[in-house]
Parts: sequence; structure tokens; C-alpha cells
Amino acid sequence: MSDDAGFQESMPEELKLDNQLCFPLYAASRLVTRLYKDRLEPLGITYPQYIVLMILWEEAPCPVKTISRRAILNTNTLTPLLKRLEQQGYISRQRDGQDERQVMVHLTLAGRALRDRCACVPWELLQSSGVSLEKLVALREMLNEVLPDLKQTLEGN
Repeated sequence: MSDDAGFQESMPEELKLDNQLCFPLYAASRLVTRLYKDRLEPLGITYPQYIVLMILWEEAPCPVKTISRRAILNTNTLTPLLKRLEQQGYISRQRDGQDERQVMVHLTLAGRALRDRCACVPWELLQSSGVSLEKLVALREMLNEVLPDLKQTLEGN
């Protein structure tokens, strides 16, 4: 006979899945990313590529390190992603003329045109999420308050 029941009864409250912060964040992120996938796949881009493109639509041309910082991606993750966007014809990468150590990322005409094709994605996501705009805005604001603290903690280590 198994003694799992006794083991489960002695489960500390702080180890229960329903008491964790990490799990609802992880689960919500995965579910939202799946909703994005349905909208981005027909456009031929992934969610991480979409994040990078949104940064570039705001700031291009910009250095790789700016994209890395804003997307919270390490360069070993970002470099293959940029390479793929370049192969797709959405971006170009060039060494900075003033600082050869720095790589600048530029949008191509196709990358600029993709912005217009992606303009409906946020609205479609909202419509398909089943969550009210007010709840999503409140969640985004709460997460935006916490993110700087979490980044600072990790960067300090």
C-alpha cells in the first residue's frame, strides 16, 4: 500500500501549486502566447519575432543591445532570431560606423510594411481572449510595475 496520502496531507502550504505566484504567470503567458500564435502564424512570424519587430517599429534603427534589453532576451537567444528576420527580409544588420563593436538593426521596406499587416493583432487578441479590456489593462499595469524590480534583482546577481 502506498503512503502517498500521508505524504500529501503533510504538504506545506507554501509548496502547493495554487499558492504560487510563478504558476499563474507562467500559465497565463503560455495561453496568451498561444492566442498570438494563431494570429502571427499566417503572417509567417513567431511571437518572439513579433516582440522584436514591435521594438524596431518604435526605435529602428537601433543597436542589438537595445533590443536585448527591451525584449529581456539574452544575445544567444536574440542573434538567431535576428538572423531569421533578416532571412525573411524584414530587417538588416550592419556594424555601426562610429563603433564597430555595435551592430545596428534596421527595418527593410518589407519590415515596415509588416507593421500595417500586424496592426489588427492586438484588437483580434483582445476579442478572442474572453477577458475584458479593463482586466487586461489592469494586469498589464500591475506587471509593468513589478518587471523593473524583478529585472533589477536579476541584474544585481
